Parts: sequence; C-alpha cells; structure tokens
Amino acid sequence: MAKRRKKDIDNNLKILTYVAWFLAAVAVTLSILIAGYYLGYQSAKDDIAKQTKLEKQKKQNIPQMIEESIKKSETNTSDSVNNRLKEVLKKDANTTLPSIPLLEKQEKQEVPVVNKVKEEVLKTKTKEEVLSEKAKEYSSAAHEYKDEALDKPPQALQRENKLVASKRPKLAIIIDDISIQSHINAVNSLGLTLTMSFLPPSKGRPNSANLAAHESQYMVHLPMEAQDFSAEEDFTLRINDSQQDISNRIKELKVLFPKVKYINNHTGSKFTSNEIAMNKLIIALKENSIYFVDSRTTGQTAAPKVLKNFGLNYIGRDVFLDHKMEKAYVVGQIKEAIRIAKKYGTAIAIGHPHVNTIMALHESKNLFKDVDLVYIDKLN
Repeated sequence: MAKRRKKDIDNNLKILTYVAWFLAAVAVTLSILIAGYYLGYQSAKDDIAKQTKLEKQKKQNIPQMIEESIKKSETNTSDSVNNRLKEVLKKDANTTLPSIPLLEKQEKQEVPVVNKVKEEVLKTKTKEEVLSEKAKEYSSAAHEYKDEALDKPPQALQRENKLVASKRPKLAIIIDDISIQSHINAVNSLGLTLTMSFLPPSKGRPNSANLAAHESQYMVHLPMEAQDFSAEEDFTLRINDSQQDISNRIKELKVLFPKVKYINNHTGSKFTSNEIAMNKLIIALKENSIYFVDSRTTGQTAAPKVLKNFGLNYIGRDVFLDHKMEKAYVVGQIKEAIRIAKKYGTAIAIGHPHVNTIMALHESKNLFKDVDLVYIDKLN
C-alpha cells in the first residue's frame, strides 16, 4: 500500500513539473509578445508624431508658398516677351547645316574665280559636312558712322518736286549683320515684314550663305573699307582694288547667294565716298543684275552721283534705328522713320539684331498701322 502511494506521488510531481515548464513557456511567450507590442506601439507613435509635425509645418508654410508662387508667376508673365526675345538672340550652338568653304583672293589664276567657287560649293554640299566651328556671337557696333546730320532724307532727294502719292506710305526696314541662326529666329519671331541683310561667309561665320538659302527674301551686307573702324570683316572691298578684283568678288557672292538682288554696304565710309571705287562697284553690280542700297555711313557718299551717271535710281538709308542701342532711342527712331515715310511716301530704316532693337520693334507694332511695311524690292 505504501509503495502504491509513493508511485502516485512521483507521478503527480512529474505532472506538476510538466505544468510548471508549460506555464514558464507561456510566460516567456507572453513577455515577448508584450515587449514587441510596446516597442511597435512606441515606433508607430513616434511616426505619427513626426507626420503630424510635418503636416503642421506644411500648413503654416502654405500662405508663404502661395505668395511666392504668385510673385513668381507675375514676374514670369511681365517678363515673358522680353525673355523670349532674349532667348532667340542666344547663339545657336547646335547648327548642323553644311558649311561653305571660305573664299580667298588669288592674284593669278588659270581658272576663273567664279568657276572654282561653284565647284567648291557643289563639292561641299554633296559631302554635307557638319559645321564644326561655332559662329561668333554678334558683338560689333551698330555701323561705322559719325553722327553726321543729313541735310535731307535720301528719299526726299528723289521726290523734292513731287507730292506724296495717295497710296499708303511704305517703310522698308533692313536688319543688317545677319550671320547665324539665332539672328534669323529673332527677326522671324516678330512676325513683321523685315528684310534681312546677310554678311558673307568668313572664318567667324562660315555658314551665313547656307542660312540665307532658306529665306525667300534677303540682301547681302557687303563689307567695304572704312575711314576708321577697328573690327574690319574678312574680304573687305578697298578703294585700291582693281576692277577685276571687285568684279570677281561680286561674282563669288552671286554664287554663294544666288537669289540676291540688293547689296548694301557694311561700314564703307571710305569706299562709298570714293567716286572711282564706287564706279567699279556699280559696274560689277550691273553685270550681275544687283542693285546697290547705300547704308549711308557717311554724309560724303558718292553713291547718288555715281548712280545718276549710270542712269540708276539712288536708294539710301533714311534712319539708323540703333546707332544708340537704348530701347527708348530705338523706338524714337522707328517713329522718325514712320514720319519720313508719311511725308515722302517711302522710307528706309536700318537696324541690327540687338536685343533692344528686336524688343523695340516688337513693342512698336501698333505704330506701323499707318504705313505698309514692305521688303526692299517693293519700295518703288
């Protein structure tokens, strides 16, 4: 009987031991769960606190952000036109049109210059070489010009004894020194009838003739010798050039700019005031059916006399728009050109692809309502 009771006691102890181990395991598990819950709760609590703080700061900053946004919007709106016009005047660094070889004078040639130029141009076009050298940014002064007062506007010289026709007055505006794509973009962005005058190809702007080829109407801005001008262009015509040299140069330009009908002088106070040199030039231009437009960089120009001797009408500039490049000055010159056109029936104004000139033309669109803006070939 005692043995049986002892056996029962041993069995009970074993059961209690198992129960104790089970309860210990449950306690450990519950401890782990409670600890994890607490830690997770604290982490979530911290995240919620941070999010609440950020939202509160954001709400506090909204009025300031709105105010800054409004100010920025107002600034962008008021400056949008100016910014666009300035942007189109930036140099186009991604031009991929084929380049035209530079022309070099040669004293002795077995083959005529014009034939050699044709061959080189065709060779270059078939190769379609990509322009590798960036064109120089436009930076020269307005014109080599001495602020000499004109006794009468050039167009008045042709109409002294004539009444202004009943037709609407005509104004031709020439934009000189066009040489890179951004110049063309600037002029075309205005949506006005303006005549672009392209500088011939040179080391700094080898692609000007290719760019002109894409325009339906253009002139050539021919560099001529000046009395005193530091930034002389390549291939500038000089008063001591022979008739053959001048004729060859005009033939070269006719090949490069096959649609050219009008040429005006870039600088040229010394050349255009020399009667002998001007005679050589007009002979060369007549041979190629090209008319001369006097930029009138000097009051001593011999162009009126020479053209009269050849039985040709004199065409000359009435107003420089941007000899001074302040925008207010340019607007005043636009008004002066319109006044001359109204009084004499026609007028010619010359400007350049300066930012302020482009902006002044844009802002003066309403001033042109009393005149017809025309290309140079529609002036007479």
